[in-house]
Amino acid sequence: MQNFVFHNPTKILFGKGTIPAIGPETVAFGTRVLLVYGSGSIKRNGVYQQVTDSLLKAGAEIVEHPGVQSNPVLSHVQEGITLAKKQKCQVICAVGGGSVIDEAKAICAGAVVNYDVWKFFTGKKSVTCPLPLTTVLTLAASGSEMNSGMVITNEETRQKFGFANKKLYPKTSILDPEATYTVPADYTVYGAVDAIAHVLEFYFTTQDPATPVQDRLMEGLIINAMESCDRVLADLYDYQGRADLMWTATLALNGLTAAGLGKVGFPMHLIEHSLSALYNVPHGAGLSAVISGWMRLQCQATPQRFAQFAERIFDLRSGSTEERAQKGIDALKQWFEKVRSPTSLAALKIPAQDIPKIAENAVTLASVWRMPDYDCERIQTILAGC
Repeated sequence: MQNFVFHNPTKILFGKGTIPAIGPETVAFGTRVLLVYGSGSIKRNGVYQQVTDSLLKAGAEIVEHPGVQSNPVLSHVQEGITLAKKQKCQVICAVGGGSVIDEAKAICAGAVVNYDVWKFFTGKKSVTCPLPLTTVLTLAASGSEMNSGMVITNEETRQKFGFANKKLYPKTSILDPEATYTVPADYTVYGAVDAIAHVLEFYFTTQDPATPVQDRLMEGLIINAMESCDRVLADLYDYQGRADLMWTATLALNGLTAAGLGKVGFPMHLIEHSLSALYNVPHGAGLSAVISGWMRLQCQATPQRFAQFAERIFDLRSGSTEERAQKGIDALKQWFEKVRSPTSLAALKIPAQDIPKIAENAVTLASVWRMPDYDCERIQTILAGC
């Protein structure tokens, strides 16, 4: 295990009936509140009313910024920044899933500076003193409610870039599993896939051979993501299933899983970001199409690691190290197929002849993320296996 610093300042309020606490938690940082949310599903399921009632009761003045889309876009972020500045907002409250929270973080960072927020994502500027952020989570997936990262798509350049800064952790995040009851089956699955991908990338990119504590933690999260997702698909109103999936997704990317692993990377997200940027596919769907192709190439370098994955996740113990490793990859792909998540580019209706274009797009982000091993040739090899 490598030396590490684990510090996560986000306060979590988890469970039934916690949403009405958002008002006091938010106005502790200011009364002029920019309320950021998506297309309006929170109005249909009652979450919007709970949030606004609580904010108003706590003395907040609400400025609304609706319309965040899946795979949030830079132009809408810029509109939010302009609004926050004009209305002199002091704090931002994001109500939604990872897309809403990511856009809210970008607004928090951009509302206090006089240059283009995109400079954060290209590494030209660093966050200094963002507006404070509180969140009410409505989708178990990205972990953005308890981490310092954000992902935005630049429509003009067709680039989907991610950026993290320790000052972007939400101050408080409210996680009420009942708020996810109305998430449909497909997006429930995509959220589970996203959480699994976060863990897999750490699990398979660490170069430390002795990480038993982290291994068991990550393996348990992967198993729980699949099992809780299966329970929710059987009953979308299964509270315990929703609760387990929600907390699993949060833990998958809140800094704890990567602690002690040393240098790790996000190669599957690197490639999927190009799919989302170019074709606007749902993030989790793009990941499930990329995962097995990436795993098969990575397996060549660390077959023992993949054999361990097969044994501990799927109880596959027969055959050679290489055979067990391949069986584990196949078993994960079969689970994706069982829950009806795409497992190929063809399933996403992305033609094979577009692979060079996708790889070229991804290489730009590889440079920003300092992942020189992921050149056009390697990315095309991975995509060819998808």
